[in-house]
Amino acid sequence: MNQWRYKEFGSYYRSTDNRRVQRYQCLSCKRTFSTQTFSTTYWQKLPDMDEQIFLKTVNGMANRQIARDLEIDPVTVDHKLARLGRHCLLFLTQMLEHAKPANEIVYDGLETFEFSQFFPYHHNLAIEKNTDFVLFFNDSELRRKGVMTKAQKPRRAELEELLGKPDPKAIRKSTEEMLDVTIQGQGKVILYTDEHKQYINPIRKYQGQVIHEVTSSKDCRDHNNNLWEINLFDMLLRHSSKNHTRETIAFSKRRQAASERLAIFAVYRNFLLGRRQKNRWSPTPAMARGLLDRKLSVSDVLEGRLFVRHFVLPVSWDEYYWRRVSTRIIKNERCHNLVYAE
Repeated sequence: MNQWRYKEFGSYYRSTDNRRVQRYQCLSCKRTFSTQTFSTTYWQKLPDMDEQIFLKTVNGMANRQIARDLEIDPVTVDHKLARLGRHCLLFLTQMLEHAKPANEIVYDGLETFEFSQFFPYHHNLAIEKNTDFVLFFNDSELRRKGVMTKAQKPRRAELEELLGKPDPKAIRKSTEEMLDVTIQGQGKVILYTDEHKQYINPIRKYQGQVIHEVTSSKDCRDHNNNLWEINLFDMLLRHSSKNHTRETIAFSKRRQAASERLAIFAVYRNFLLGRRQKNRWSPTPAMARGLLDRKLSVSDVLEGRLFVRHFVLPVSWDEYYWRRVSTRIIKNERCHNLVYAE
């Protein structure tokens, strides 16, 4: 195999911190690049704030609170979280490429909403039992249900007439994708879920390969419950991610943005956060499943730039990466089509 040949090609001083950046030229294609090309802060104006924003968003701060604390524009925080979310999707994909398959999976949906309570949806989560490792997530639009006032019922009908109804099979389709991603190529897999009826048909496709264990939602939700790992993650997510806190005004206006935040939190949970909060030396989920031998830091996660063309993303993650997930009531949504920043 021929070694990639290049040569030094001058340098420049970065305007943000006056640091000298070395440039190079490829001797094959004659294109130039620099050390900054392979940095996660490539094409950024405030490169030193990524780690701070990462930690603040997984520790209960909303976007505007982060902006006030760092004395920057809230739009800057929005853009940086979107970029961090894309990086974390690629980081999760990279780490899972080298991971052993999970033999026991806990699966459930966390119900929340985007823009207003008239637009609920599920974050569908697959977590490995006995390690707490987040294997996969996607989302499903839902129709508003439950108790509504006399004014809310006609308002729901008006919105559905104007914007259309969510797909009634959305959870079923999301479950099919989860199974395709986490179970393909494996032998016997034990899948733990609640009594949701839309899980049944997708699981039937893997009849003989998937052993389905159903847990009643009325069972005590302690550590003896088969859905303990998913219940624990839901609790941590609602506690640590401001957009999912009960009765908050910081709810996500787009589930696209909520999925980016979820990708950041999944990386934090898998690689930086110990499984048990009261034990300082508790291993991370990645350590528990033998993927790593130490806790990572934020700087470890953001050590190098990851390029999307090097990975094959699941369908939903590809939609998240390019910001193609739309919120029905919002027009002219911002997508990701940058060439240099990826």
